[in-house]
Amino acid sequence: MNLDYIKPDNWSIIEEGFDADHVKASESLFSLGNGAMGQRANFEESYSGATFQGSYIAGVYYPDKTRVGWWKNGYPEYFAKVLNAPNWIGVNVIVNKEELDLNTCKSIKNFRRELNMKEGWLSRSFSAILQNNIEIEVNVKRFLSLELDELGAIDYSVTLLNSDAEITFQPYLDAGITNEDTNWDDKFWDIKSISEKGGQAFVESKTMKTNFHTCTFMQSHVFHNGKAIEVSPKVDQSETDIAFTYSKSVGKGESLSINKFGGYTVDRNHNQNELVKASKTVLDKAVTAGFSQLLEAQKKAWAKIWETADITIDGDVKAQQGIRFNIFHLNQTYLGTDAQLNIGPKGFTGEKYGGSTYWDTEAYCIPFYMATKDQSVARTLLTYRYKHLEKAIENAEKLGFKNGAALYPMVTMNGEECHNEWEITFEEIHRNGAIAFAIFNYYRYTGDFSYIPEMGLEVLIGIARFWHQRATFSTDKDKYVILGVTGPNEYENNVNNNWYTNYLAQWSINYALDCIDKVKDGYSEDYHRITGKTKITHEELSHWRKVADNMFFPYSEKHDVYLQQDGFLDKELITVADLDSSQRPINQKWSWDRILRSPYIKQADTLQGFYFFEDQFTTEELERHFDFYEPFTVHESSLSPCVHSIQAAKLDRMDQAYTFYLRTSRLDLDDYNHEVHEGLHITSMAGTWMSIVEGFGGMRVKNDTLTFEPKIPKEWEAYSFKVNFRDQIIKAEVSQKETIFHLEGTQDLKISVKGENVTISPGQKVTV
Repeated sequence: MNLDYIKPDNWSIIEEGFDADHVKASESLFSLGNGAMGQRANFEESYSGATFQGSYIAGVYYPDKTRVGWWKNGYPEYFAKVLNAPNWIGVNVIVNKEELDLNTCKSIKNFRRELNMKEGWLSRSFSAILQNNIEIEVNVKRFLSLELDELGAIDYSVTLLNSDAEITFQPYLDAGITNEDTNWDDKFWDIKSISEKGGQAFVESKTMKTNFHTCTFMQSHVFHNGKAIEVSPKVDQSETDIAFTYSKSVGKGESLSINKFGGYTVDRNHNQNELVKASKTVLDKAVTAGFSQLLEAQKKAWAKIWETADITIDGDVKAQQGIRFNIFHLNQTYLGTDAQLNIGPKGFTGEKYGGSTYWDTEAYCIPFYMATKDQSVARTLLTYRYKHLEKAIENAEKLGFKNGAALYPMVTMNGEECHNEWEITFEEIHRNGAIAFAIFNYYRYTGDFSYIPEMGLEVLIGIARFWHQRATFSTDKDKYVILGVTGPNEYENNVNNNWYTNYLAQWSINYALDCIDKVKDGYSEDYHRITGKTKITHEELSHWRKVADNMFFPYSEKHDVYLQQDGFLDKELITVADLDSSQRPINQKWSWDRILRSPYIKQADTLQGFYFFEDQFTTEELERHFDFYEPFTVHESSLSPCVHSIQAAKLDRMDQAYTFYLRTSRLDLDDYNHEVHEGLHITSMAGTWMSIVEGFGGMRVKNDTLTFEPKIPKEWEAYSFKVNFRDQIIKAEVSQKETIFHLEGTQDLKISVKGENVTISPGQKVTV
């Protein structure tokens, strides 16, 4: 734990007291999003202290030319950058010609910031003495509408505490923004026009190279003591921004407030020549409804999300706050309403990691969205990959593969690889296997096989072709090997026979073969279409089988475990417990050379395979591998604690499972990895949900049946969760004494609890 200023609360993230050293961290933690856009929790008023300004539009990016020390063939030409969009939230506040700036105020009292996760809004309040000795009280509330996802709303109020004064509000649009993260300091935005009419302002821009056209818009209304007043604004306009200035003399004890509506329209959703018209439509709806009505709609929209997504924990406020924080930000990032979008590792909270899609989506996020929304959302995420299949084939061709072999990108915005670290781009090929596994996992959970003949089989064939070609026959081993890879443990590069990668390759080939047979037997029309399109032959399939049947897996007879890769036992096997704490985190303290020579594991690698394919190994095998690898794991990836929490629970090590759960759920809240100022770890938040539902709840699908092995940490009195399983909602309530199941559905459902078959009827409780 490296930060400890967030107040424990069941439903809110709360900061009390102003500390300039916490500003960037809080800008991440209190971020807002609605699936279509998002923003860091920057102050609306001017702030001259250290800050990381960020507003982002879903799907809008820039291909920043790759920058490396030594160019190698195969490098992606660019590294995608999530663009900092024109800023619409700004409201300069001036009192008797003195600008409000928390970095220069004489004093600040009663500072409080709250992110209300239950209702989906951000508030801030404080009193301050300005340099001119005028004391004011400020109250601000802001949200990004779920109902009108192109719209955001701000209510900003200033009350005079010790004197009369003239208060000036200056809402503005600023298109002269830059990215924190850029390779060459390129200009990312081209401003096409700035206009205003009738109290509305518009900035039309387009991105360089990618030519996304956007319109940033705003409209404001001023209130004196809560009553709307007419104030004719002064308009100031430059090449990059536009501002309206509203001024009014206000008495001591009185307040002046402004409601500002703003947001973005984008040519992904509208004709690029009608973006201003579309913006006016959004503003008209906002003004007609008003701030209060929009806020009520926001509360209702979030209530609907929480109805299924919520997890309750009794007796442990920090654990409760942690899981809701994770669920909240996952829903702020992606709602499944747009098939062109995906879940970025930072969501709308920062710019690190560039592209919008990693293998995190398939490995961690799909289970969350599949169970807390419905199967259509998960299918949409799988369809996203199907639409990128041709690009995946092109990516493989650039590296010398042929015949329709597909290598999905490690990082992408549009299907092209856009990550510029060679050990990731060339070597971390296990991502292909995660995509194949997600198709299997979708079918296993939903029972919907139709995706496979319609789209998924083509993906599986492309992936299997890649693995077949990527494997090399070793005459020395008389086995097929896979050389020069990086596994999930990115503290190892260019290794041979990473067990997880080899196992995924074998499994992916076998699963593709199995699906080909099923489609041939049950979907003849699709089978002939796919075989005609892919030119698959019986001879090729026999070559696949030969590779899969003869895959090499490194193994230690001495330790009775699969080895993470060839040569792992040649390392100096010093456990993390024996590593001086001053050396942590090693990725910030050690050279890369030293890390690569060490035995330390960034995240679950071999154990990731045991997580995916748990049913193919005994509990005793899991225990041996867990006991061998976890002591070398530094958990310096956000994706690490959740897998270990699930497996510790499986092994009945509840104290360890609980410790890992707290780490994954409060990774950002407590800043375990010293980097929350850069943004949140969105995709790993799905792993927090998995830690409870799959870990403590023990939920699995076995033999087409939903099964549970409920357990509970001693620190908790009870917990509950819901899952949508094949269009029926099952609620599990687990206490120290018993587990109660409820069914919200239309027909009886058979489940298994601790190995016993149980039937739940709609509207009835079953206690076990």
